[in-house]
Amino acid sequence: MLGVSSILGHEKCESYLVFIGETALADPCRAFLYFLGLAYCFVGLSAITARFFRSMENIVKHKREVVEIDPVTHAEIIRHDKVWNYTIADISLLAFGTSFPQISLATIDAIQNIGNLYAGGLGPGTLVGSAAFDLFPIHAVCVVVPKVGELKKIADLGVWLVELFWSFWAYIWLYIILEVWTPNVVTLCEALLTVMQYGLLLIHAYAQDKRWPYISLPLARSERPEDWVPEETDSSGLDYEEFSEITCDREENNNVVDIFSIHSENETGPLYQRVPPTDNPAATIDNAKETMFDYVHFLRLWKQQFVDAVVLESKNSKKLDNIYLRAARICWQLLLLPWRLLFAIVPPCHVAHGWISLVCSLLFISGITYIVTKLTDMISCVTGINPYVIAFTALASGTSWPDLVASKIAAERQTTADSAIANITCSNSVNIYVGIGVPWLIDTAYNFVAYRQPLRIQNASGLSFSLLVFFITSVGCITVLVIRRLVFGAELGGPRLWAWITCGCLMLLWIIFVVLSSLGVSGVI
Repeated sequence: MLGVSSILGHEKCESYLVFIGETALADPCRAFLYFLGLAYCFVGLSAITARFFRSMENIVKHKREVVEIDPVTHAEIIRHDKVWNYTIADISLLAFGTSFPQISLATIDAIQNIGNLYAGGLGPGTLVGSAAFDLFPIHAVCVVVPKVGELKKIADLGVWLVELFWSFWAYIWLYIILEVWTPNVVTLCEALLTVMQYGLLLIHAYAQDKRWPYISLPLARSERPEDWVPEETDSSGLDYEEFSEITCDREENNNVVDIFSIHSENETGPLYQRVPPTDNPAATIDNAKETMFDYVHFLRLWKQQFVDAVVLESKNSKKLDNIYLRAARICWQLLLLPWRLLFAIVPPCHVAHGWISLVCSLLFISGITYIVTKLTDMISCVTGINPYVIAFTALASGTSWPDLVASKIAAERQTTADSAIANITCSNSVNIYVGIGVPWLIDTAYNFVAYRQPLRIQNASGLSFSLLVFFITSVGCITVLVIRRLVFGAELGGPRLWAWITCGCLMLLWIIFVVLSSLGVSGVI
């Protein structure tokens, strides 16, 4: 089946999404409605991803208590160390979370095709297209986000080079599987090796962060911010910080310091709390009262989420003099109302350090992604567009929106470029090792047990061609970043004119990738 050219003259699509009456509509009308539904799903995906980010940030804030005895005063010294290593958090939480729509899409596509000797086309195509969107448009946005004249560079070049190596190797490995080792098929061994390389990435990045001898690069690390994962300003009006602040404000004793906030003035070492050895009989009663107070406040905050979900105007929008702008904002809030009410079900993100909210957010993301797969199937059916072309363009851009949000926030608020750029490179690695590895492992394991057959790849040559195009254009992207580092001393920001020129060059590389890849999988070239 050809790509866009096959829109004319394709057979009538008899499938339907919800109602059988959809088949009575003209194909152009159906395509428009399905594209509209796809766009609305992407809006909901962006909203729930913001909730996921806040949950993830609370997980990263979590500290463990380490008790030491002062050798002089014999007083207990309680040290609160962060549980999460920043590099591991970047790869496992930030990158995995922002890539979860793509991973869900590929996994759902694999489950739908289980028992079929041929793999589905949406998963791999979306992940390769998403990698290109991450590398080119998101880098382009991050370059122009800093203020005029502000420069932001990568502080830990060693970790970034390790992440970059595994990102490039992921796509080289994918090409080896498709064209060199076992052309056009994927074996159980290859799928298993693909997944295992994600663990090697984690180990290697952690070794570089800790500067382990023999296996780490001898590169110095500049000072990096204490808040490695940036905060995101919430636009829904919810006071999420109130829940953590109450745990800090109930005590007025000078011996108690704020150990619940990561916004510490001490950015060079951990927080300490010196506690004299005292025996307070009323401590148990006070703790019980505090627990009850936290529980009541948690319920009030959860209830407030539903109340705020139906609020159409914030205090700031009511102050606007332009009636048309206020009306536009109200219309937009009405459009978001179903998503806001649905996502208010997610518990506040401060419960259990954010893990419950994170799991609930991932479940919603998976559900929306399943609807997206159905919509893209229908779009391909009624238009005749090759599924790979849809995967490279609409699906890749939409599911990569969380990556764009995360990197933009990091580029705006961080003093360095580490989080913004690391999120891009790590997401690309996660896309292959987890996003393609896990679905292939599911299908190959089933086919091996049921049929003693490997998993066959449809249009493997077109996908391999897209990988070659991506690899060549990605070298151009990295070259641009290296030149900026040598000329301006930083990857992001700088003179506004040159920032926009860089943005234009990166967007041009993305357009080249999309056009050549679409023509390749469509059989035109």
